[in-house]
Amino acid sequence: MTRATKSVIPAAGLGTRFLPATKAMPKEMLPVVDKPAIQYVVEESVNAGLEDVLMIIGRNKNALANHFDQVPELERNLEKKGDLDRLERTKFPSDLADIHFLRQGDPKGLGHAVLRSRKHVGDEPFAVLLGDDIIDPKESLLVQMLDEQEKRDATIIALMEVDPAQINMYGAAAVEQTDDPDVVRVTGLVEKPDPADAPSNLAIIGRYVLKPEVYDILERTEPGKGGEIQLTDALQELAADVEHGGGVYGVVFRGRRFDTGDRLDYIKAIVQLAVERDDLGPDLRPWLQEFAATLQ
Repeated sequence: MTRATKSVIPAAGLGTRFLPATKAMPKEMLPVVDKPAIQYVVEESVNAGLEDVLMIIGRNKNALANHFDQVPELERNLEKKGDLDRLERTKFPSDLADIHFLRQGDPKGLGHAVLRSRKHVGDEPFAVLLGDDIIDPKESLLVQMLDEQEKRDATIIALMEVDPAQINMYGAAAVEQTDDPDVVRVTGLVEKPDPADAPSNLAIIGRYVLKPEVYDILERTEPGKGGEIQLTDALQELAADVEHGGGVYGVVFRGRRFDTGDRLDYIKAIVQLAVERDDLGPDLRPWLQEFAATLQ
């Protein structure tokens, strides 16, 4: 069984929840402390051993490519000033991974964005990391998912327990237990169900390790909710084909995840990650405690 070596990062969304900030800047470039959100996602891919990264972008997303490119004039100026710390941080994104960019074209949904990666990925398993989701850098979710895919020769998705009242914001999974408490077999998936009809409160979050068979399914998948080609619909078909495709398993993630596409979660991500940094935390923590006291 082949282990995945490539990752796909869909990043073609319009970021309407952050308007007007995203009117001229991609939502993926919004800073989380001092790095754009998308850099955290690329770093996660690289740390899991996936250094071949394909980013699916839309119009007006050139800033993403620029961020991961070199800026010789800026680098020379920093070097001339002896500002070696900022020079290192500036050069780091351009040396991070082998990053490729591909236009999605028609914005037909996540399933369509994944399908656009077919020529680049070829006939091998691959990971999909949604650009809105930041997984705590201390967690090893993606590595665990890659291990499970290689061991089971199956499609692996990340699941997380959410408030049952909010399951309508996610794809929900019907599951069966396995001999591993952190891994379940997925028997069905429903995209953004009414809470009363949801099969569980296990929500699909933005990490997948897919087998190449998903491409043939996406080719014939009709538009679903919102008139878009839903990746969830293709996963539903894979879950039903245990004999030939190995089925779908979910790794239940119990760590920290930040949805930077949500304004409140975005703010929480900045605060929590900054508090834990050696250069910011010592001054930020007491200030936060003082500020919190004024809210009582």
